[in-house]
Amino acid sequence: MASTGPSELNSPSRAAAVLHRPTVTLGEHLGRQLSGVCDAVGVGLPDGGSTRSLLDLLGPSARRPPTAGPPSPSFVSDDHCPAEFSVSFPTADAPTVRVVVEPGCAARSFAESGRVGRRALEVLAERWGFSTGPVDRVADLFFPATAQGPFALWCAMDLRRNRPPGVKVYVNPACHGRGLSPEVTEEALARFGFGRAWPALLEHAASRGPDHDEFLFFAMDVGDWQTRRVKVYVAHRDFSASGVQAVSRLLPGGRARRLGEFCRTVGGTESFGRRPLVSCLSFTEGDSERPSGYTVHVPVRDYARDDQVTRNRAATILRRYGMDTDALDRALAAMTRRDASEGVGLISYVSLVQSTRLPPRLTVYLAPEFYEVRPPREPAAPRTDGDGQ
Repeated sequence: MASTGPSELNSPSRAAAVLHRPTVTLGEHLGRQLSGVCDAVGVGLPDGGSTRSLLDLLGPSARRPPTAGPPSPSFVSDDHCPAEFSVSFPTADAPTVRVVVEPGCAARSFAESGRVGRRALEVLAERWGFSTGPVDRVADLFFPATAQGPFALWCAMDLRRNRPPGVKVYVNPACHGRGLSPEVTEEALARFGFGRAWPALLEHAASRGPDHDEFLFFAMDVGDWQTRRVKVYVAHRDFSASGVQAVSRLLPGGRARRLGEFCRTVGGTESFGRRPLVSCLSFTEGDSERPSGYTVHVPVRDYARDDQVTRNRAATILRRYGMDTDALDRALAAMTRRDASEGVGLISYVSLVQSTRLPPRLTVYLAPEFYEVRPPREPAAPRTDGDGQ
């Protein structure tokens, strides 16, 4: 999970930022972080242990120094860096690492950005031997000649132990204008055979209208996956942990209370009136009327004083599910040398996946902080039981 929607939802803090000026290029900075995070959790890099695929996705932007500024106002990360990392902790398996990149971040238009992104995806497909068929199926829908913002295509690589990388593609339901996002999302679901799921999704996850429940992303799995999914992301403005519980009732099995408790723990609050909570509904073969997976993404950096608080809250959840926190701490150390209490935003989101087919999974999202570090929030947010060491 990279962002929460249009730029006004993901702009850097108005407070004076603590400037962070690496002396390396964007590609070198991201490459070092990716290598370090993979080492921290025991995941190998693809392409013979190199960062070649990451650099290919970045294209010419990889050579930019920090003093040149972001190639565009990308909202993949808060400082407009066109990349983000995450570490996923399945309760019954080893951690995995994901990196998401906006390949067309330096394009002059959203239509051009989509073309650049599709070419970058084709390079990966040829190298790793997978089909771009899912993206081709909806190309006319998501890549119009007059495409609108806030983005065209993001590409993510999931790096796992002893398996080829999995690839995900995120496209923009607002490509024809924000007002048409529901219609675009409904049509995309129908093309993948999930048209009958639309009424329940609309009723449970987007009933308050586009000003409160906004369709952000449509995502597709391509590449090496045991079960391929398509996913719909919805941002909920002025939402609550109880609201998340209501959305999660799309899934059978009484998981609602667990997800509400997760939001309260990692967010430190019941109500989320700053940056929106984000729901992700995932559909796989056989999901005719309901999703088989639900993920809630909590934008923790807007609900905590600093990254030490967000780290401790994430660690509380890891321990609650019987997982070790050492891998999280090693990943954080690989991302930055600064103390966690010196800024907020290194940990951007924490999410929890509930599925009818797989065990729960916690994911911690990490910002590269290539252009700046946001200072701690003042005054300090109230601390909860999970905030302590």
